[in-house]
Amino acid sequence: MTAFDTSLKSRRNSVAVDVGGVLVGGDNPIVVQSMTNTDTADVEATVAQVASLARAGSELVRVTVDRDEAAAAVPKIREKLDAMGIDVPLIGDFHYIGHKLLAAHPACAEALAKYRINPGNVGFKSKKDVQFTQIVETAIRNDRPVRIGVNWGSLDQELLTSLMDANANSATPLDARAVMHEAIIQSALLSAARAEEIGLDRSKIILSAKVSQVQDLVAVYTELARRSDHALHLGLTEAGMGSKGIVASSAALGIVLQQGIGDTIRISLTPEPGGDRSREVVVAQELLQVMGLRSFVPIVAACPGCGRTTSTVFQELARDIQDQIREAMPDWRNRYPGIEELQVAVMGCIVNGPGESKHADIGISLPGTGEEPAAPVFVDGQKVTTLRGPNLATDFKAMVEDYIEKRFGG
Repeated sequence: MTAFDTSLKSRRNSVAVDVGGVLVGGDNPIVVQSMTNTDTADVEATVAQVASLARAGSELVRVTVDRDEAAAAVPKIREKLDAMGIDVPLIGDFHYIGHKLLAAHPACAEALAKYRINPGNVGFKSKKDVQFTQIVETAIRNDRPVRIGVNWGSLDQELLTSLMDANANSATPLDARAVMHEAIIQSALLSAARAEEIGLDRSKIILSAKVSQVQDLVAVYTELARRSDHALHLGLTEAGMGSKGIVASSAALGIVLQQGIGDTIRISLTPEPGGDRSREVVVAQELLQVMGLRSFVPIVAACPGCGRTTSTVFQELARDIQDQIREAMPDWRNRYPGIEELQVAVMGCIVNGPGESKHADIGISLPGTGEEPAAPVFVDGQKVTTLRGPNLATDFKAMVEDYIEKRFGG
């Protein structure tokens, strides 16, 4: 029989970066982050969304700082979050005029835990190095880290043109896509080297190289990881909406995470109109959890349903328990240390139900079509009772809460 290697590769060695008390890289757990889509100048709306993202589990939150009003609002946002007991570090996202905003608003520079700059639009021609230097010097004065975030939608055109010209004159030219990959990688590495020349410590630099296609992301991050020991931020930019965005991001990030690459991740989902921004946090957590990289919330296993499970009871019960867990986790994290490891099973018939329920910490096997109207419950692999009647769903939820209190409440 052939043995298949299904193990996660060892984490790539990277230099750890302290972002407002959250350690990114090194031997530290992979960090989940997100970004607001409110107008940062709207203090109340931004505070509310940052709080929502933090409660969902976002360990870092990025906000847009695009004009004076937004920069002036950042200290107020930080103050209100602190008053609410929400200490999630804030990252400032700067493009084009970041050097001016940081200089004009020192309170903003101080309130932010990290600055994100894009080498493709930090400045152009003769102004590029001057403006890049100004931002880096501000980071040094405030003892703040910087994410140098390359994006292929705003790639340094001078660098790209130079590489394209050199490739055209090469005896063995590469295809245009490969040259684009190299331009992205070089933009990140050259900018990081320049930041270190200015005086920014290596432990204050995080790199990212955002693209929007799965195979491009895999190629770029694999090579960037090989050529650098900087902490890496992973994310598929413009991933899209709904299932497409989730599938694309999970496929791309899953491949590189399996190779031990990546120190912090963001799932960049386009929300439905009026949709919940925290969905991207949930997806990021679930990706890391199903890959065995981190545990965030108890896992609820549920069968997909088939012709044997015409009743909707198991579907409703699985949904209710999953929603209950998500809503309660901000409180449960503090009350029940280790609850992230809990596994609950809600199964719909006798075929796989008892077996799956035995493998979970607590599980129930609901009756399928034509089966006796009884639902055995298993705790720690042993059958403890059989529930019957119209209240069995309510009874099982109560058993889950009781199990949590007994196991994790001590």
